Amino acid sequence: MGSVNGAGSASELSASDIQGVIDRILAKDSAVEAKTVETKPLTRTGVNNGRAQALSDNTEHSVHDGEQQDLEERRALRRVAGLSTELEDVTEVEYRQLRLERVVLAGLWSEGTAEDAENSLKELAALAETAGSEVLDGIIQRRLKPDPGTFLGSGKAQELKDIVTATGADTVIVDSELAPSQRRGLEDIVKVKVIDRTALILDIFAQHAKSREGKAQVELAQLEYLLPRLRGWGESMSRQAGGQVGSASAGMGSRGPGETKIELDRRKIRTRMAKLRREIAGMKPARETKRANRQRNAVPSVAIAGYTNAGKSSLLNRLTDAGVLVENALFATLDPTIRKAQTEDGIGYTLADTVGFVRSLPTQLVEAFRSTLEEVADADLILHVVDASHPDPEGQIAAVRTVLAEVDARKVPEIIVLNKADAADPFVLERLRQRESRYVVVSARTGEGIPELLQAISEGIPRPGVELELLVPYERGEIVSRLHQQDAEILSTDHVETGTRLHVKVREGLAAELEPFVTHG
Repeated sequence: MGSVNGAGSASELSASDIQGVIDRILAKDSAVEAKTVETKPLTRTGVNNGRAQALSDNTEHSVHDGEQQDLEERRALRRVAGLSTELEDVTEVEYRQLRLERVVLAGLWSEGTAEDAENSLKELAALAETAGSEVLDGIIQRRLKPDPGTFLGSGKAQELKDIVTATGADTVIVDSELAPSQRRGLEDIVKVKVIDRTALILDIFAQHAKSREGKAQVELAQLEYLLPRLRGWGESMSRQAGGQVGSASAGMGSRGPGETKIELDRRKIRTRMAKLRREIAGMKPARETKRANRQRNAVPSVAIAGYTNAGKSSLLNRLTDAGVLVENALFATLDPTIRKAQTEDGIGYTLADTVGFVRSLPTQLVEAFRSTLEEVADADLILHVVDASHPDPEGQIAAVRTVLAEVDARKVPEIIVLNKADAADPFVLERLRQRESRYVVVSARTGEGIPELLQAISEGIPRPGVELELLVPYERGEIVSRLHQQDAEILSTDHVETGTRLHVKVREGLAAELEPFVTHG
């Protein structure tokens, strides 16, 4: 039988050729174990055995989470497992694969323990899954500092290429921020797309941003990241020739407009960035006006901050029935949500859910979201939510405090909220108790510890400090009604012949308004 498109029939293939084709088709189910001391593959329990360890298996929602309509919208488009375009018949002419992103992870162990390095790569696996990728394998190289040309070093980069080929991956994700030259050097070796941790986080933010301000902030961060990484040097570039160039004398008439295409692209990006900064600045007054109203009315504010996927939105829902989206994914919610709440003795305050933090949070995002993070810096109290069931809760606490310091929020009083107590190791909880002076152990899912947390909030927010004795005539009932709202702490009430006698604590602004009703005897 004649060949078709240059490929022969099965009878013309040698045994080794047939075996090679079979190995290529089955490669996606295999994993290469690196056998050198320096390159350390992750165990399957960390990356490849179902969900990444950084994502817990608990996806239950409580009645406090509401209908979760946003979650249904996000899950409206999902990949269907088991569908494949792989050809099973080795006699077929072409062997094609149509893949969605299947990734291999790579990291360096330059400081800390091996467990710290593995936890970092497991978190990268969780980020990749959140972005919609399938994680196939991961490697860690023991190295004091990254190679300036290929990050991993040329030898280990070649081993990474072998792993990519064997697993059928189409993307490599590096657990660090790569210099443009490092990314190009690594791509030239592994022959697939290479992205770094920063690009991955920006991609997740781009997927999850919903508000107009959130989308503008993410786009600004992406453009800031992209600007120094533009590539291109070919026929599409319009470069100046200048003079008599070469033997072809391509001088006059061959000069370009004076700007290369990459320079034009950079100018367009800078123009777009300037426009986005103006838009974000234009949105700032509305938020500042709302914040000024709360400050003028002396409403205490409590900010919920913490590592991504620590349970901040679940906690807000438990405390206020806010119905904020809750998903077992990193950076599930980006847009801040503010809700009213009230202590048992009637003191009102606001609860603000903020964007989650992560190790090595890209500086572009910190700058772009600075206006949002101001909610934390201007708060009267920070609830620092920690996932107590995570393998490295101390590392999460340190990462969050680093970002809080960047936005000038370290001076704000802080309560450590050890969340997910129902799934945490008791020894880990005790270890964290010993480290932190001000903490509450809770479970947003079961409700454990919520009363203690509410009491801690009540004690932590600014209380009315001006003590007054009032006699309010009965015809001024609106004054009494206002005092029963969220402005004052009523210590005692007595109804006498001339009106209502009250012993109250109020804030300074209200004390001036109540001066006509103050009794001095």
